[in-house]
Amino acid sequence: MRGTQGLWKRLGFRYGDDRDLGDGRGGLLPDEAPSIGKLILFAIQQFIVMFPATVLVALLTGFHVSTTIFASGLATLSFIIVTGGKIPLYYGSSFSYIAAIVSLTGAREFGVLAPDALIGEAQFGIILSGLVSIIAGFLISRFGQKTIEKILPPEVTGPIAIVIGLSLAGTAMQGAAANWTVALVTLLATIAASVFLRGFLGQLPVLIGITAGYLLSLALGLVDFGGVAAAAAIQTPHFTLPVPSWAAVAAIMPIAVATIPESTAHLYQIDLYVNKLAERRGEKHYAIADKLGRNLVGDGVGDIVSALLGGPAGTNYGENISTMAVTRVFSVPVLAATAVLAILVSFLGKFAAAINTVPGAVIGGLSVYLFGVIAVQGVGIMVEKKVDLFDNRGLAVIASILIIGLGGSFAFPGGMIPFFGAKLPAIATAAVWGIALNLVLRVMRRKS
Repeated sequence: MRGTQGLWKRLGFRYGDDRDLGDGRGGLLPDEAPSIGKLILFAIQQFIVMFPATVLVALLTGFHVSTTIFASGLATLSFIIVTGGKIPLYYGSSFSYIAAIVSLTGAREFGVLAPDALIGEAQFGIILSGLVSIIAGFLISRFGQKTIEKILPPEVTGPIAIVIGLSLAGTAMQGAAANWTVALVTLLATIAASVFLRGFLGQLPVLIGITAGYLLSLALGLVDFGGVAAAAAIQTPHFTLPVPSWAAVAAIMPIAVATIPESTAHLYQIDLYVNKLAERRGEKHYAIADKLGRNLVGDGVGDIVSALLGGPAGTNYGENISTMAVTRVFSVPVLAATAVLAILVSFLGKFAAAINTVPGAVIGGLSVYLFGVIAVQGVGIMVEKKVDLFDNRGLAVIASILIIGLGGSFAFPGGMIPFFGAKLPAIATAAVWGIALNLVLRVMRRKS
């Protein structure tokens, strides 16, 4: 135990007292680290949470799965280094870029790989889109937090978080519908573990829920091990090189502007939950929200690192934030361990295939909870920031973001809104609309 404590101290982290104190004060703050055994279990839990969505993006866009997993881990480590280990967020593949990437790779069938040359063109566009986040981060750091809060107030970031969570509701329910019994057992086991268990087990509700659903799936004969047998024991990720393409830049770079509010909302969410735990424990205030500039730079670096290897564009993962909110484990070392695990798994074909045997109903049941938590976090941002819902300006911004984002996600195939001959991604369009409307109404109010 002393050796573990000494190791974390040399790395600049505290050994965390993660025992349950019985009054909501248990958990791990960003600069705390658990014992090695608990670290591994927490990392596995976070890995399982990010795995389905990260892999799904690769399967939809024609990218290589093992490369995408590797890139996710390395980009997360890069993010942690750039942010000085102060921001507990995990980098995974972003759904916002899917339509733009597919337009370049030509991926039309699920799981069919795109040619390396087309993946390379998409990589080039993603690399330059990463520069957008980096520039935005430096501008925020230069002109201060109050400047960005005028552009991205809680009236914008809150409803965007709600849209992100609720737009995934259909995905969660479709997965659950594969087997309602398995989905309900997974959901109820996760909820019961998060609400009733204490101590260390109370910090593993996601892993417990998945285990319960998986065991039931085994009993019902719903687990297919064919992919495990066919997979190679050791495999090397298929890396590709960027191919210059200004068409790719035109298709992908604008989306980076729209994902900035998403990243901002995630940062505000994690700030809210970390400081609630710190407050309960009488600890120092963690100024995470004040690090928005550094967070965006880290996002941009993550995109560049991922794309240099052949991975898709990414973002801070709401699923992982939800898991941290439920478990109260916000430890940066845990996320670093998750990133290392992702890198290792990308070389272990059978292990990755084994993870992929988790039935869709299990993931669907879990997602009902986690995606809902993402949406609730958006409500939490507006409550914490005391947003006036009776102010017509704020009400107009919030209402239109919600309807454009949710209506566009559910009314049109792929969440792509047909607009004067173009097709606009619903969430990104809602974000851009919210930013623009807020600024226009702010200027008009000053003049009136």
